[in-house]
Amino acid sequence: KAAIDANYVLSEDVVLATKNALETEPSPTGREVLPPILKNAEVARESTFPLCQDTGLAVLFVEHGENIRVEGGLQPALCGGVRKGYADGWLRKAVCEAFTRQNTRDNTPPIIDIDVVPGDRLVIDFLAKGGGSENVSRAAVLPPAAGEEGIVEYAVETVRTGAVNACPPVIVGLGIGGDLALAAKIAKKTLTRRVGEPSNDPRLATLEARALARINNLGIGPAGLGGDTTAFAVHAAAVPCHIASLPIAVVLECHAHRHRRIVL
Repeated sequence: KAAIDANYVLSEDVVLATKNALETEPSPTGREVLPPILKNAEVARESTFPLCQDTGLAVLFVEHGENIRVEGGLQPALCGGVRKGYADGWLRKAVCEAFTRQNTRDNTPPIIDIDVVPGDRLVIDFLAKGGGSENVSRAAVLPPAAGEEGIVEYAVETVRTGAVNACPPVIVGLGIGGDLALAAKIAKKTLTRRVGEPSNDPRLATLEARALARINNLGIGPAGLGGDTTAFAVHAAAVPCHIASLPIAVVLECHAHRHRRIVL
């Protein structure tokens, strides 16, 4: 249900971000680009069409309550839900073998990340991650001396070089710390937050605002045709890392940001 609903109905946080951008965008061209995004969402919702022909790689972030047992296994259930959703919703199958490029024909396997947590709830955050924005996402290990300015600069440069191919306005996920793999994971997981919702950490919230201001000063604008709305939001998360390293990942998401949360 989440796979189908996310691909057919643009979530309210993205609609609101687009409407807000329409109010503030100074570029005449930018203001011309934003209404079709809203119209596209309206047509998709009312006519049951996917928002975009790229219906995404299914990415699932799961919080598994340690008091829950899933009969038959959690991973097969998650794969089965993706398989059924993409079949029943007539959604494009976007998963292929890495070398042969042969399509798996059912959009599986999905990308699954499971955290075991206290309690008796199963929380699943579903993302339909498009290829265009994924292709321009980047990760690196910076020297610790790069500091916050280096982090912001890396995020801005990633957007500067890649945003046009990521269908802007984009949402920017920024992961800091851990190792390279963990930085990429937490960067992508920030995309499950409500668009524009600041971090609970005041330092990260300030960093998000700095990065967003710098990004929107690039002039790339909606659809890359110029303007101040290159990004709707920057979402950042940080974890501790090795004393010799400063891993960072920047994951871009297009304006057709398809996400849903399931709580069982």
